[in-house]
Amino acid sequence: MRLATYRQGGAEKIGVVDAARTRVFDLAAGAARAGATLAPFASMLALIDADDGGIDAARGLVDRRGSEDDLWTALPDVELLAPVPRPRQMRDGMSYALHIQQSGRGAAAILARAKSGEAAFREVMAQPLPELPDVYRKLPIYYITNRNTVVGPDATVRWPRYSQVMDYELETAVVTKRAAANIKASEARDHIFGYTIFNDFSARDRQMVEMQGRLGPAKGKSFDGSNVLGPWILTPDEIGEIQGLKVAVRVNGETRSTGTTAGMLFSFEEILADAAQDETIRAGEVFGSGTVGGCCGLEAGRLLEHGDVIELEVEKIGVLRNRVVRQD
Repeated sequence: MRLATYRQGGAEKIGVVDAARTRVFDLAAGAARAGATLAPFASMLALIDADDGGIDAARGLVDRRGSEDDLWTALPDVELLAPVPRPRQMRDGMSYALHIQQSGRGAAAILARAKSGEAAFREVMAQPLPELPDVYRKLPIYYITNRNTVVGPDATVRWPRYSQVMDYELETAVVTKRAAANIKASEARDHIFGYTIFNDFSARDRQMVEMQGRLGPAKGKSFDGSNVLGPWILTPDEIGEIQGLKVAVRVNGETRSTGTTAGMLFSFEEILADAAQDETIRAGEVFGSGTVGGCCGLEAGRLLEHGDVIELEVEKIGVLRNRVVRQD
């Protein structure tokens, strides 16, 4: 199933998306008509907390009531929100070797351009990629990001005033279920509620300065709208294997990059198991994969401009679209 959070008539709802017919089924309205409990359908977190029983109830409602047209609304007539508008926690990984290598070179090239011009930029970009630091193969590296800056598809992201260099990052993410500590990697899939797309917007100039202090990122990654999730959650039974899906980035309709989600240094299951060591991972947390290699502007030295529309597409899941605007 594709599960969405949306706003209609001033009310926040959750529903099941029929992508082929571009419509969404109102789960709470369906439950009310069926005389079923409304509790699992109060929010996406409530559905996650209801565990498999909630998912089974949602499927049952669509099966029994899906022919009732008044329970469906066309997607253009609702405002899609982040599927989990208020995650209980957010963590973002560094799982793709190519991104780690290319982003370091890209940052050096941008600094060279600012100091010495375009020829210096091209010279740095032509250099061989550096070796991947050993630590990235030893541990699933991640940081805790700001769960309070989440927005959803088609939201306009306001460029922070303190930054001149804005970037996008294409990632996939998992949403967790079943609070537990000391999860085994072999059992971690049982703690994955579903998958979504994550655009980790980044104020690169601020991030470059902050990371020199060996603590961060801070304001490089934390501003209103910096964490974008959507357009919905795809349940594990529909996605199969998350690694190996085709991805694409488009800016103003131009394809900037294509790639695949294959090649994570650590799987989501291994990341969850590592994070859960003597720590309870709660239902409704979000774990980002880290940027897919080649799928951010920093790696190619092509950053964003005022008014750009960014589309991140991941096979099977869908397209996450946003626009960035300067505030000045």
